[in-house]
Amino acid sequence: MSERRDRRGKSSESVDNYLKAILTLGGSDSQGRRVSSKSLSDRLGVAPASVTNMLQKLAAAACPLVEYERHRGVSLSVQGRLRALEVVRHHRLIETFLYEILDYPIEEVHEEAERLEHFISERFEERIAAKLGHPRIDPHGHSIPTLEGEMPQQRSILLTEVVSEGTFLIDSIPDHDSTKLRLLQSSGITPGTRLRVRKSEDAEGYQVRVGLSPESLDLSPEIAHEIRIVPVTE
Repeated sequence: MSERRDRRGKSSESVDNYLKAILTLGGSDSQGRRVSSKSLSDRLGVAPASVTNMLQKLAAAACPLVEYERHRGVSLSVQGRLRALEVVRHHRLIETFLYEILDYPIEEVHEEAERLEHFISERFEERIAAKLGHPRIDPHGHSIPTLEGEMPQQRSILLTEVVSEGTFLIDSIPDHDSTKLRLLQSSGITPGTRLRVRKSEDAEGYQVRVGLSPESLDLSPEIAHEIRIVPVTE
């Protein structure tokens, strides 16, 4: 526990945000893909030169948090990955607490958790987890990293990977865009909901039926790319 506290105490919000972005873009498994500086710049809304400076700083630290080579991108070091997963654990526990205990609307929990994730103590984290019954997923269906720094793997696929008509259960939905969340919520697209999927007739998007509704909805490729689903055997 003290090691985790010390590691976070030396961090900053900016460093944490970089590490989370690399984890998200590169994948949460231990063999995460290298991430380009441009992808980070787009994700964080930071100038490319500032991204390069930060990555060089993180790579040159006494205990490097990233492995960085110019023109080859960046990946997390072992310590960087552990720290990123710790912050993600804080974030998703806070989201769950806000949603289940404080009755926040689901489209508001992400931004609130973004503000709080850097500052909660280990004791507060433990109390939240215990109060919630040590949840494994957050309100958006995303896995919550374990206390030991492991990310449970999701066996779902992106809706955009569907190649033929079929029935699925929604595994997770995006958390970072409140406008998209409100749209999905109003359409009944939430984790655990049954979804009948087929390619749209114009081949640009996806046509879905939610739950038992006979009505069809059209989803754009942009939104479909952020919805994860699991097949249902009928």
